[in-house]
Amino acid sequence: QVQLVESGGGLVQAGGSLRLSCAASGRTLSGQPMGWFRQAPGKARVFVAAISGSGGTTYVADSVKGRFTISRDNAKNTVYLQMNNLKPEDTAVYYCAARQGTPSLRSDYDYWGQGTQVTVSS
Repeated sequence: QVQLVESGGGLVQAGGSLRLSCAASGRTLSGQPMGWFRQAPGKARVFVAAISGSGGTTYVADSVKGRFTISRDNAKNTVYLQMNNLKPEDTAVYYCAARQGTPSLRSDYDYWGQGTQVTVSS
């Protein structure tokens, strides 16, 4: 069993930056693909970014490409989402997730965190 805990969310002005962290406990995340998703009020959860188990391959949604970066530190059992040049439309609850196999851009992950709120003011 894997427990995922997100942190780093908060309120930021447009153009600002935040770095989200996702720490795992229960067992190591090393070798497991990880993803970040977000859900805005009244909308479906959508893909933001994913990373392979080694960290060598990453995927980023077009809506955040060039602004968001996903990375991981397997020694710390932690995955990060660096978010720069934030926009009001980035406001959402951000979730991290883990799965077996290869990275996925769909919500077919096995483990999910509780989410962290990111609010971007204009």
